[in-house]
Amino acid sequence: MNITLALMGLSIYILFWEKLPDWGNWFNWIIERLPRPLAYLYEAWQCPYCFGFWIALALHGITGLQTIPALESMPSYIGIGGTAIAWILDALVTATLIMFGQLCLNAIAVPAIKGYQMTMEFKQSFKEDSIDSL
Repeated sequence: MNITLALMGLSIYILFWEKLPDWGNWFNWIIERLPRPLAYLYEAWQCPYCFGFWIALALHGITGLQTIPALESMPSYIGIGGTAIAWILDALVTATLIMFGQLCLNAIAVPAIKGYQMTMEFKQSFKEDSIDSL
């Protein structure tokens, strides 16, 4: 199994739905002015699985990489449809990995942020104690 497509897809997902909207008003301004069908797609693809499927198809087409290398050679009795079936199956697997990665990051983020906040509060209490003792 090659997780390269899943990592690229997860990175793009994080960029478009978690980072760019917070980096200033310019990205949100662009999204607000998109044609209605594209704006709908932006809203609908916030699901990591849905986005993962489509980005996996696009990245496979651009890079030629596959998550499941065994899908490169489909049985000959499937015919010309074998390539389409292979791409779809690979995109489904990649989408699952993207969704799993996003769930893992969310699960790690909450305790990490809480721990960071507690550390900062602890350090701040030492600063306040040292100021009070002067």
